Amino acid sequence: MADLRNYQSRAQTGEVIDQGLRAYMLKVYNLMALGLAITGVAAYLSFQFAFANGELTAFGQAIYASPLRWVVILAPLAAVFFLSFRINRMSVAAAQTTFWIYSALVGLSLSSIFIIYTGQSIVQTFFVTAASFGALSLYGYTTKRDLSAMGSFLIMGLFGLIIASIVNIFLASSAVQFAISAIGVLIFAGLTAYDTQRIKEMYFEADGYDVAGRKAIMGALTLYLDFINLFMFLLQFMGNRK
Repeated sequence: MADLRNYQSRAQTGEVIDQGLRAYMLKVYNLMALGLAITGVAAYLSFQFAFANGELTAFGQAIYASPLRWVVILAPLAAVFFLSFRINRMSVAAAQTTFWIYSALVGLSLSSIFIIYTGQSIVQTFFVTAASFGALSLYGYTTKRDLSAMGSFLIMGLFGLIIASIVNIFLASSAVQFAISAIGVLIFAGLTAYDTQRIKEMYFEADGYDVAGRKAIMGALTLYLDFINLFMFLLQFMGNRK
């Protein structure tokens, strides 16, 4: 009888943890999805305000053709570093607001893709990215395989990719850019699965509201970055230029 009670207790504990984990992961995905929605709306509206009758407006001149464009490009980087380093000293509400601001800044900086690529190809690439991301993230969530070794290798590859991208700014080689895009797709495809598993393992049932909230925001930020980078590299393959 005692063994039966112990078994029932363990089963109930496992069920509670499973429900808590599902709720935690659902929050991560919802935050990420809302961040992507803010980015998309900000990018589209920025592009709309930047042009009138086929000509750049004053706003368009400022963000695309003036020194201010460097602020637009670098502001998201500053925001993501600020959130990453300060989140443990921020309230959940402040961290979440910072994430929304960061998402809008990314949208502003990415609005130029509407100048380079057709709207149809952007939409098609987005749906391909969403389907690929969903499958890869599901794999990372459900697999019993430890992806830590693969993650370490991918992170090393990411640093190499960044260095190659900086070098190619000066080389301006289309062949090198093609290779960077292909490797970038593979790296962020792998990181999507790895990061999902890592975020899942970060869950702890006994976490308080603030700790759990900050973990969910950082998890959402991580998956958001994976999605955005996967989208941008795929767009270089699939996007039809104007």
